[in-house]
Amino acid sequence: MPISQKQQLSLQQKLSPQQIQMIKLLELPTVQLEQRIKQEIEDNIVLEEDDRREDEEQPQQISVDEYLREDETPSYKSRINNYSKDDKQRTVYITGGRSLQESLIEQLGYRNLSDRDMKLASYIVGSIDDDGYLRRDLASICDDIAFSLGIECDQSELERLLDIIHELEPAGVGARNLRECLLLQIDQLPMNSRPRRLARKILNLYFDEFVKKHYEKLIARLQVSEDDFREAIEEIKHLSPKPGNMYSEGGTDTTPYVIPDFILDYHDGKFDLSLNSYNVPEVRINHRYMDMIRDMVKADGSVKSEDREAVQFVKSKIDSAKWFISAIKQRHDTLMRTMREILDYQKEYFKDGDKSKLRPMILKDIADRTGLDVSTISRVVNSKYVQTSFGIILLKSLFSEAMQTDSGEEVSSYEIKNILQQCIDNEDKRHPLTDETLMDILNSKGYRIARRTVAKYREMLNIPVARLRKQI
Repeated sequence: MPISQKQQLSLQQKLSPQQIQMIKLLELPTVQLEQRIKQEIEDNIVLEEDDRREDEEQPQQISVDEYLREDETPSYKSRINNYSKDDKQRTVYITGGRSLQESLIEQLGYRNLSDRDMKLASYIVGSIDDDGYLRRDLASICDDIAFSLGIECDQSELERLLDIIHELEPAGVGARNLRECLLLQIDQLPMNSRPRRLARKILNLYFDEFVKKHYEKLIARLQVSEDDFREAIEEIKHLSPKPGNMYSEGGTDTTPYVIPDFILDYHDGKFDLSLNSYNVPEVRINHRYMDMIRDMVKADGSVKSEDREAVQFVKSKIDSAKWFISAIKQRHDTLMRTMREILDYQKEYFKDGDKSKLRPMILKDIADRTGLDVSTISRVVNSKYVQTSFGIILLKSLFSEAMQTDSGEEVSSYEIKNILQQCIDNEDKRHPLTDETLMDILNSKGYRIARRTVAKYREMLNIPVARLRKQI
């Protein structure tokens, strides 16, 4: 083929490194922002934490001539304030305790096991997940032990050691399925009452019927009264389906700790919105590096050849630090700008937290009001929380699609979910409402909704199907 040259004109959209940095910072919640700033302080030698709090602005233009001309760089050019005047920086202490596996291995130490048995039992314990279940089959564990520890063993040997693990605390740990887990727990209880003995019989002989809630069939087979059967079911409900979650020694907590990104107060008919900056380090540029550059520059403005590389290195670090500080400032402005528009849009809801007052709202509604892109709004509301007088709210949960009534009025899907929740809360538990019945109830109230939409909203509310809601 002949070689030829040609010009081609095309449009391409590219993001600068600073834009990419801004996007990544915008996605971070408060806790991760704190970690990101501390990481940047470690990576960039010219950045440092600053305890002083002044309300100055960050300069936009960055050049090395600016550093060399000025005798002293004003603080407003090298730092950004993320705090309000009333904020006080507080430290969050995180305590860590022993894990479930560490506790089990410690208990095995009191069993007088041989070295071989201890190694095998410890390996089994390491295969137990956070819920307390052993979800791998013993044959696979045998292969892993032979490969990693070089110990030949069979399933019967592991079965014997697993029986020992089943005797450890918490009760039910090491079970391979839910039935075995519940039986292990109830076997450690004294069989000194009729409901407890009946509960064990149900789990041992009629577990499938119990899971499917075929209560009438179970009552007939067991030949017991409804009261006795109800007491037995209550005994089963006291057992834990996830014994690993019950382990809380040493300060371990299975409930995540949420730190809100915004704080919203409502007093005397007025809203007070602020960005939560607790524990977020305030950063500035270390002036020693400014002085270092000045010392390396001659009176005529030239730089020695041996110092040129050092000057360029420090300059690049200072530029990077200023871009980072500017990105944090821009993140602050974007978050506050978006949250103010959300507050203005859902003002009636934020007064008392009544979800029935939530207006239908999608990302484009806030994007149009702020002038920002929809993707930017999505990054702002993702994993961000606002603290209100009625609790901590996930911003993403405030967005809902619109549903149209027979009268043509648009209502939020939260209103539909609220009606569904009320209907299910007030239903006869002996004869729970099916999705078809719930659809008819909503249609009779003027809401146009299909059965599959009812099922979708029911699943979003974590409500099981009618068969699984049945009670005696």
